[in-house]
Amino acid sequence: MKINIIRILSFSVLLSVLVSCEKNDEGQGTQVVTTKTVRDLPADTILGINTTTGQPYGAGKYTFYSLENNAIVASADSATSKWDIGFRGTTIITNSGNSGPGQGGGFVFTGLFDDLKTIPADSTFRTDNAPSSYAIPSGSNRGWYVYNAPVNLVTAIPGRVLVIRTASGKFAKVEIINYYKGGVTPATTDSDDIKLRRQRFFTFRFTFQPNGAKAF
Repeated sequence: MKINIIRILSFSVLLSVLVSCEKNDEGQGTQVVTTKTVRDLPADTILGINTTTGQPYGAGKYTFYSLENNAIVASADSATSKWDIGFRGTTIITNSGNSGPGQGGGFVFTGLFDDLKTIPADSTFRTDNAPSSYAIPSGSNRGWYVYNAPVNLVTAIPGRVLVIRTASGKFAKVEIINYYKGGVTPATTDSDDIKLRRQRFFTFRFTFQPNGAKAF
């Protein structure tokens, strides 16, 4: 089967906002925190297929995102503390270690997004040491996703929450909802061409705690 080269001409990131109230863990009364949903965030979308290896390839660049500002950050600012997480294919980096100069880090929490009200006191935030290891583990069934090779599909694992320490040392929780454009995973019977053209567009929701507390 011949795979056509995919040209990404444009993209849009659609945001929807839900507001909730929780008590923070510092005894400061009711703290308003906002849960936002980001749709179709491009993550090094596929440009073509390597004719030697048969593997898809993109431009090899991360899309950087600020959870604090709820916005994409320009690649020119990749060496700054303006971003908190970065996306490239299935790999997610934090602004920490050798990925960036920030105070970032993270870990994967097993449990429901809505049930994570407070970051556990015994939690250990990891930092990036690319390419050998990342705060958010890469690889199928190691972090946030599973790859089904026979049908060539990537699926987010339910009950996996990414707990992120931002570049400024504050906290957020992130749930990856879908990896495909439009937030819809292709059917297993769809062609590989369709699966490749639609992948690497993240839909995720996150809650950022602006006051530095570990409660959401």
